[in-house]
Amino acid sequence: MESSSTATARHTCLKLEIPSTDPLFVKGTWFDTHFHLSVTDGLRAWLCNATEEEVQERAAQWDQPVAEYIELAERYLEFQQPGSVYQFVDAGDDHKRLSWTFEREGTKLEWRWKFQPSNDSRKITAGILDFLMDANINLSEEVVRKTQSFEKLKLEAEKCLEQSERFTNEKMEFESEIYAKFLGVLNSKKAKLRELRDQLSKQEIAGKASVDEEESTDKTESYHSGSNAEESEEEADKKITSSSKDIPAGRGRGRKRATRK
Repeated sequence: MESSSTATARHTCLKLEIPSTDPLFVKGTWFDTHFHLSVTDGLRAWLCNATEEEVQERAAQWDQPVAEYIELAERYLEFQQPGSVYQFVDAGDDHKRLSWTFEREGTKLEWRWKFQPSNDSRKITAGILDFLMDANINLSEEVVRKTQSFEKLKLEAEKCLEQSERFTNEKMEFESEIYAKFLGVLNSKKAKLRELRDQLSKQEIAGKASVDEEESTDKTESYHSGSNAEESEEEADKKITSSSKDIPAGRGRGRKRATRK
């Protein structure tokens, strides 16, 4: 049971700055149902071990679940919250009381926990310093990893940018080439259409001229045929007239011959 609790423990360390006092370091070890706090000013140290029963009692007083109570306490003792008033004052018999304020539903409230003096302040202080040193080393290593990761991402971003620019240029060149070919084909098609249109126009003009010529020829032929018919009628009339003149002369000579008998 102890090993599982240790495995799920979370650790925090707050540099608490309170007006008119030296800075304090508050180290917290947080579990799901309880927590441990230690405070040092560099010379002396104080401890607070909040048991499960005490946490349940405090959470019930504030009408909160245990997990919510511990989460809120951890938030205020992990980082010094702006607007909150922190105090670390005497509580008699060399005990201390750590308190901080917060707002809930528009009301300013205060939480307080009592600390007893440590039997080995040097050990507690050294433990806090060791934790800070380890945290600083881990933070430095994390900064190095983040920096290396950032540099790697920067190089990849530059490569991606270069590749994107190359793709953009290739795309523009491809589009220009395609547009040029398309314009060539389009202009060729336009020229072909103009040629066909001109040929069609010439055919239409030639066909119209042929029709006009045929109509003119028909009119001329009809006119000549009409004239020839009139001339034929006149010649026929003349022949008839001349024939009628010749006939009586013949008859007179016949009669004369009859009287002679």
